[in-house]
Amino acid sequence: MNETQHAIRLGTLLVVLWIVLSGHFAALLLFLGAGSCALALFIALRMDRVDGEAIPLAMRAGAWIRYTGWLGVEIVKSNLAVARVLVDPRLPIRPCVFQVDATQRSLLGHVVFANSITLTPGTVSIDLHGDAIDVHSLLEPDLGALGEMDRRVSAMERSP
Repeated sequence: MNETQHAIRLGTLLVVLWIVLSGHFAALLLFLGAGSCALALFIALRMDRVDGEAIPLAMRAGAWIRYTGWLGVEIVKSNLAVARVLVDPRLPIRPCVFQVDATQRSLLGHVVFANSITLTPGTVSIDLHGDAIDVHSLLEPDLGALGEMDRRVSAMERSP
């Protein structure tokens, strides 16, 4: 894919993101939003930052939508588990640090996996090195859920 196609994809992504996050549809605000997106795209082009690595569209859209829905459910379940432990008068926390393997092919896939771990309440990704992620957990780690998360993130990646 050449630089023009990447620029078009990045510009489209910026405009869609601006509209979704702002929620404003007045003509003046749409014009200003498009202007700010165009300015950001212009700066990215001038800095020579528009390439395949700069655009996070290396994921399958349908798989991404399914994954975010699944991750939302997992976040709620984890939130309830952490809240249950914190409300318990015995406070049965078992903090630990462990390593989980990341099977994604790209750095973007590794980062999505590490960020997904951090978004889940009670866990924090500490370090990403090679194909492994160090994780701190407030509770006993659910390696089955982390394995499922790893599999789903890997399924989102496009083939090289």
